[in-house]
Amino acid sequence: MYLIESKRDGEWIYDPGMTMALQEYVKDHIFLDEDVLFPYMMHPAVQIGKYQNAYEEVNQPYMDEHDIKIIRRVTGGGAIYLDDRNMSFSFLFDGNSDINGNYGRLYEPAIKALQKLGVDNLEQKGRNDLVLDGKKISGAAMMLQDGRVYAGYSLLLDPNYEAMVSVLNPNQKKIEAHGIQSVRSRVGSIRPHLAPEYQAMTVWDFTEYMICQLLEIDDMTQAKRYELTPEDWAGVDKIAAEKYSNWDWNYGRFKQFEYRLTDRFPIGTISIGLSIEHAKISAIQITGDFFGTKDVKEVEAALMGIRLRKDDLLNALEPLDLASYFGNLTKEAFVNYMLGIPTVEA
Repeated sequence: MYLIESKRDGEWIYDPGMTMALQEYVKDHIFLDEDVLFPYMMHPAVQIGKYQNAYEEVNQPYMDEHDIKIIRRVTGGGAIYLDDRNMSFSFLFDGNSDINGNYGRLYEPAIKALQKLGVDNLEQKGRNDLVLDGKKISGAAMMLQDGRVYAGYSLLLDPNYEAMVSVLNPNQKKIEAHGIQSVRSRVGSIRPHLAPEYQAMTVWDFTEYMICQLLEIDDMTQAKRYELTPEDWAGVDKIAAEKYSNWDWNYGRFKQFEYRLTDRFPIGTISIGLSIEHAKISAIQITGDFFGTKDVKEVEAALMGIRLRKDDLLNALEPLDLASYFGNLTKEAFVNYMLGIPTVEA
């Protein structure tokens, strides 16, 4: 099995978009005479499945506040929170093997490796989870393409529970859609179950150990590596720019959903009904018991076709004096309300 590390010029890549672009490039363009392992780690990000609605899966205000990115992968499954405290592992297997659709077989080497560290009571459970004492420590996904199985999973050594719970707790109200939503599961941690002599392992110690176990080697120097060429990196850059670092891919892929908001402001109650297509406003109706001198249909018209993103919404409203439509209400407070962002002005 070949090892392809997420490194460029000897340095690990942590950018979520570049990390995912690297995997896609290898999947589509690198064909070797053996299977491939490529471990990766990224700055805090939420990775959502191909068929999920980003707005149903994440707490966007929390993500904005903590600079957490969202990345849509090309495989199905649910949303997971990833960061630089845990390592993930992706693979390319021969499609003629017994691995496709067999998550127990996928996890088998990882289970054996963890057992050597003293971790017991591991079980592949449900469709694609690895659980430890009944708590989820990994979720896997896979797909078949060009005669190869593209698969992967994360291993939660030191999960950031606060970020994980906060970011995967969407705060939009009454969203009506048909995406595949994540099943909220109890999340566990590997570290408390390590044998005493392994308790001080860093995430990098753990990563190197797992790589050696998965490659069936004794030392990292024995790994059979494939090094990406400048031409390879040009392809990776192109995929990152056009896809994984592209807002439209990450947010706009989901075709259509609707949601409604109602809240009380000092100027009265405001209700907003929204239809969203490819993350842009396709229909909007604003009602309420507020007082204004101008017709709110002008506000609705200004927001039609606008991305459901704070800066875009503020820019669309810039020419308007909202006080003429609602009374004493700022654009910032109005947009925050639309996006579910808490504001002292509301």
